[in-house]
Amino acid sequence: MPAYLFNSHLRKQSMKVQSHVADIQTPTGMMRTYVHHPVGASSASKYPTILFYSEIFQQTGPIESAAKIMASHGYVVLVPEVFHELNPIGTVLSYDDAGRDKGNADKAAKDIQGYDTDNAALISYTKQQSWYNGSIGAMGFCIGGHLAFRAALQPEIKGTACFYATDLHAETIPNKTGQHSMDRLKDISGELLMIWGKQDSHIPTAGRMLVYEKMTAAGLNFTWHEFNAQHAFMRDGDERYDAQTAILCYQLALDLFSRKLS
Repeated sequence: MPAYLFNSHLRKQSMKVQSHVADIQTPTGMMRTYVHHPVGASSASKYPTILFYSEIFQQTGPIESAAKIMASHGYVVLVPEVFHELNPIGTVLSYDDAGRDKGNADKAAKDIQGYDTDNAALISYTKQQSWYNGSIGAMGFCIGGHLAFRAALQPEIKGTACFYATDLHAETIPNKTGQHSMDRLKDISGELLMIWGKQDSHIPTAGRMLVYEKMTAAGLNFTWHEFNAQHAFMRDGDERYDAQTAILCYQLALDLFSRKLS
């Protein structure tokens, strides 16, 4: 289908979006969370929730834009600072060598169980809100794709969209024996959408196939899509950005959440 038809669909279904911040207490400290939601979200207007996980750079401009795209389709989208215990509140890393080095250092420093307590705190916060409709999903890019996959371990997560999830095929995120995300596939009950770039140097073909084989063997409910695209092809403004493929992928995620969270 031509890209302009997807653009037309996105505009037709869109809503105006408002944003605010929520500081959520976790066992490892306060977690700044950016909340993007349709205008008028209240007890009279209930919406499903998407936990949206950023790249290592936290909520940059492209991540905020992506979250607002999803919110404009009738979702409350929560973007947590994924390395909140390692940085001052409000930290956003630059898309440069220094930002990349800092983000990768934070990734190596945070134990994977910290993401589980973060997820539990986000879910608890969501359940207390007047706009909560009873349905929660997850979505993320890069490490955020992995963290969305990690969120799927929580029983409340009904649908998850993982975009070029790093480190699923390798144990580079610190974890205890038996606690890597791929060791806990039996804990996933919702549907998964797995999206990859064939030219992604961060996730080689052998790594993708390892993830596919393990998910298939575990009997998970998932769809699998590979595109001729590089890493970060969803990041508007990056030289690797592929606008047409990005639109297709947003539509795949919206289709998943429409089915699972409505």
